Amino acid sequence: MTSAQEKCDERELRTLFLFEKLAPDQLAQLCRDGHVEWFDPGPVYREGDPAASLFVLFRGTVVVSRSVGGQQVDVSRTSAPGVYAGAFQAYLGDQVPQVYNNSLRAAERSRFFVLPAEAFAEIMRSWFPMAVHLLEGLFFGFKSAQEAVGQRERLLALGSVTAGLTHELNNPAAAAVRATSALRERIDRVRREFAELAADPRRGGDLAHLRELQDMTIGRIGQASALNPLEASDREDEIGDWLEAHGVADGWELAPVLVEAGLGIDWLDRIAGALPEDLLGRALNWLSCTVEAELLLDEIEDAANRVSALVGAAKQYTQLDRAPYQNADVNELLDSTLLLLSAKIGPSITVVRDYDRTLPGIPGYPAELNQVWTNLIDNAAWAIRSTGADGTLTVRTARDGDRVLVEVRDTGPGVPADVQSRVFDPFFSTKPAGEGTGLGLDISWRIIVNRHGGDLRLESVPGDTRFQVRLPIDPVESDAPQEQP
Repeated sequence: MTSAQEKCDERELRTLFLFEKLAPDQLAQLCRDGHVEWFDPGPVYREGDPAASLFVLFRGTVVVSRSVGGQQVDVSRTSAPGVYAGAFQAYLGDQVPQVYNNSLRAAERSRFFVLPAEAFAEIMRSWFPMAVHLLEGLFFGFKSAQEAVGQRERLLALGSVTAGLTHELNNPAAAAVRATSALRERIDRVRREFAELAADPRRGGDLAHLRELQDMTIGRIGQASALNPLEASDREDEIGDWLEAHGVADGWELAPVLVEAGLGIDWLDRIAGALPEDLLGRALNWLSCTVEAELLLDEIEDAANRVSALVGAAKQYTQLDRAPYQNADVNELLDSTLLLLSAKIGPSITVVRDYDRTLPGIPGYPAELNQVWTNLIDNAAWAIRSTGADGTLTVRTARDGDRVLVEVRDTGPGVPADVQSRVFDPFFSTKPAGEGTGLGLDISWRIIVNRHGGDLRLESVPGDTRFQVRLPIDPVESDAPQEQP
């Protein structure tokens, strides 16, 4: 509710810092175009409505707020005469959306000078043409620079993930290559050993029996319980002594293979009891080659599975084969990001996953959320490394009312209290020059707040820094503006 409008007084306008340097005829035009109006406590205008007027405070108290996740968050509160809000970008015309970018409410009965947006735009263009050009250049230049550096930030994040992915892919790929080379040699040995056995025409019955022993051996591989290094060493000594006692040549070379496969003295006794003594050594060499071939096949299969898992994580991270907007499992997104960043995190940092596995899927843009996780996890790892000591990086998920909480915590030095309020500002960075663009957290904030109607906060003391993301489980459509990050 507002009171009746009042006539504008030129002398009163001159008392405000915004108008104190204007000429008498300019003040007169302002009074002709605008008016004075009282507002009772309550809304003056709301964010997102068409920007119809510029409001300049004469007397009272006003609060500026922004919509974050469907809730109004107070940005500033002031009683200073001359403060202004509303359609202050009207002079840009249709180059930008002419809507209120915040909400204004009167905390007490307040008095304003109200100037229609069209009149304000015309006054700016006619009175201050050079200033308007400079302001346009500043506004759009900053916007272009922010977009360009934002693209650079995303490329840096992609480069970081790509480096980690190639490093992680290299390990199983190299293991598969080594195992394949060794497998070829073992298969060649199996053929040679079998050819020597088959060359003796008296061994026909023994060869058929060897086939049965081979099938039995393959079935027992990997069935025994795992041994610790000391137990494995003792088992190798036992098998080596048995082979030496039975006159098997190179028995100490066969022992580690048999132990790795989980074969022991009972298996050797069974083989010895089933074959003639003069055939035992050659048969054990042949069976050992078979065992090694099976172990190498397992190694190749494991390497292939690891490569497949990494490719799956990369697809999960990029979401290339999925719709941009979909229900997403936050835990899966975090796992894919951690896997791709594991090489960059390094062995000196202990990663703890504290997940709530009962969380529901949340609607959103998974590829963009993965960019947020990349920024937060990468920053946390950098903070820990900056201390020069080992540390712990904890990723926690939980339900927080009608929202999903994602917390990235590190044991680094912390963010100084005097700069914590600025960490989400564009181009602000606590990293040394050349190590950060200062847009990672700004982009993350816009993805979480503007794209998903969520909330991103920082809590930090030395040794305990936490970035907390809260995302709505059932977002209201109007609470998720479609501003591109």
